Amino acid sequence: MKNAAFIFSQEQQTYKFSNDHPFNQKRLDLTFDLLNKCNGIREEDILTPRMATDEELYLIHDKDYVDAIKRAGKGELKSSIANTFGIGTDDTPIFENMHEAAALLVGGTLTAVDLVMKEKYLHACNLSGGLHHGFKGRASGFCIYNDSSIAIEYIRKKYQARVLYVDTDAHHGDGVQWAFYDQDDVCTLSIHETGRFLFPGTGNINERGSGKGYGFSVNLPMDAFTEDDSWLDAYKTSLREVAEFFKPDVIITQNGADSHYYDPLTHLCSTIDIYREIPMLAHEIAHEFCNGKWIAVGGGGYDIWRVVPRAWAMLWMEMSDNRVATGPLPKEWVEKWQKHAPVDLPKTWEDIPPIYPEIPRKKEIAEKNALTVEKALSHIRNEMYKRKNHSQTST
Repeated sequence: MKNAAFIFSQEQQTYKFSNDHPFNQKRLDLTFDLLNKCNGIREEDILTPRMATDEELYLIHDKDYVDAIKRAGKGELKSSIANTFGIGTDDTPIFENMHEAAALLVGGTLTAVDLVMKEKYLHACNLSGGLHHGFKGRASGFCIYNDSSIAIEYIRKKYQARVLYVDTDAHHGDGVQWAFYDQDDVCTLSIHETGRFLFPGTGNINERGSGKGYGFSVNLPMDAFTEDDSWLDAYKTSLREVAEFFKPDVIITQNGADSHYYDPLTHLCSTIDIYREIPMLAHEIAHEFCNGKWIAVGGGGYDIWRVVPRAWAMLWMEMSDNRVATGPLPKEWVEKWQKHAPVDLPKTWEDIPPIYPEIPRKKEIAEKNALTVEKALSHIRNEMYKRKNHSQTST
């Protein structure tokens, strides 16, 4: 079995709303070029994505919705009808051949799924995926088709496996959560900025699932201006406890890189350091609980110059057991892209502090987040306590 597969092709950049839209797939090029310039990827690691079939899209999305996306991409859908499907909006404008572009991103994630579930690779990464806001019959938040939801349902149907979905995007992974809210073989864990300040406004700690799915949705809404230590405490505590509680067969991680202070759409104050830690623990958990089965997708990330390339390169390097990314960035990469960047590019893998002013409410924010973690995990801890007592009574 090979170690890690990197799903990539230039065609993934056809998912493009406009030149000035914040969702910019140039970040894929920047990341891929950074990996090449630092010898962080080999040609044999790279696999081409396929396009998802209509039947695969129907695993989550309504046929009427898929048909509407096809017609919109050909200029055949009236704007009044388009709006009912969540497209033709400022967030999700219509663009030519949008169905084909979106289906390719889904197909990339399904390519990663099959490589891992058929045990050809331990891990697989599709950075063009992670579009976690898409719903059954409606686009939302830059997301047309929800590749993660489709991938999870695909795994359930084809491989009968239990899936732990871990979402560290600054925006709540609402589309994925609601798709499996009443299921007990899918567990969703989302760590995000509180919906009081940020789209989509959901992801409260009391969103825990329904019916047989109660307890299998876990949300940790972090307060605005949360910094590294508090964020990582929440992540490390929750992921380990949720994995121990759920005991997954495979892990899918959504790796949005928009919790960084530089991100223009969010209000968190993390540095690049969390993006070194996030995949390290996911990697460890995958081997501890899932025989290494780990699928990673991209997601948000709107500082495409200073944050996303470093964050996603670190993800791939961890996944592929490559060298640790520290010290200076490749000079050739910085010089190549600085000519195009509207900001000064970083010169090192690390952020050189300070990158933001001191946060006056730091202690209060950290205490509030710690309380959020306690409340969010309370039902899991109660269940684990019951299991332990039952095991001791049985013996």
